[in-house]
Amino acid sequence: MLHSLTTSGRLAGRARGLFSAFAATSAAHLGSLLTGTSVAEQATKPALMPLLAAHAVATEGPTPSLLTPALMASAAGDVLLQFDSEPAFLAGMGSFAAAHVCYIAMFAKQGAMTDRRRLAIVAAGYALAWAVLLNQLWPGLGALKVPVAGYSLLLASTAVASTGLGLRAGLGGGLFLLSDTLIATRLAGWKQLPGHEFWIMSTYLVAQYLLATAALKAEAQRAQD
Repeated sequence: MLHSLTTSGRLAGRARGLFSAFAATSAAHLGSLLTGTSVAEQATKPALMPLLAAHAVATEGPTPSLLTPALMASAAGDVLLQFDSEPAFLAGMGSFAAAHVCYIAMFAKQGAMTDRRRLAIVAAGYALAWAVLLNQLWPGLGALKVPVAGYSLLLASTAVASTGLGLRAGLGGGLFLLSDTLIATRLAGWKQLPGHEFWIMSTYLVAQYLLATAALKAEAQRAQD
């Protein structure tokens, strides 16, 4: 019993330490965006999702099998999007698409699709928003029209599936959609918000944290049933 408590306490301490590292790195990254410190921005961005993944793994209780792949695919996307070229952007979009496939499959496995009526209502709302937004963005997307359309549909599907796990996950899915919508407006040549990159990354980081912690909670509840 004493050994079990000691191990549990050690894991909890490790999880808290890794979350602190994730929070500190996130703050440093967002600060670098506000101050225009490109070296700090490029140094911190690749570490964000690996730290969140490590925190998830260290958290006491079962870790969903697809959570770490989702976060690490996102990490690959973060790195690729740092390169200013269309091939790197498309590869980064592909990495995030893989992350969304992992999220959707994980949420389905955790029971997010059981309430079909609510799912249909949420899906209809997101589908309408997707169609209206894509129609507005379409003229400015150029050669990226088809990739953005396909990726955004997958992104909206993650947002829909996330609502089946409750408010925390649903908010995470919505913020992820908002973050990538801000990227899409930049691609389409729309006028940018003040601190545009800051808002992209702040909504993205909160979204990933909410999705990861909601998935951990759902997995723990599923293990108890």
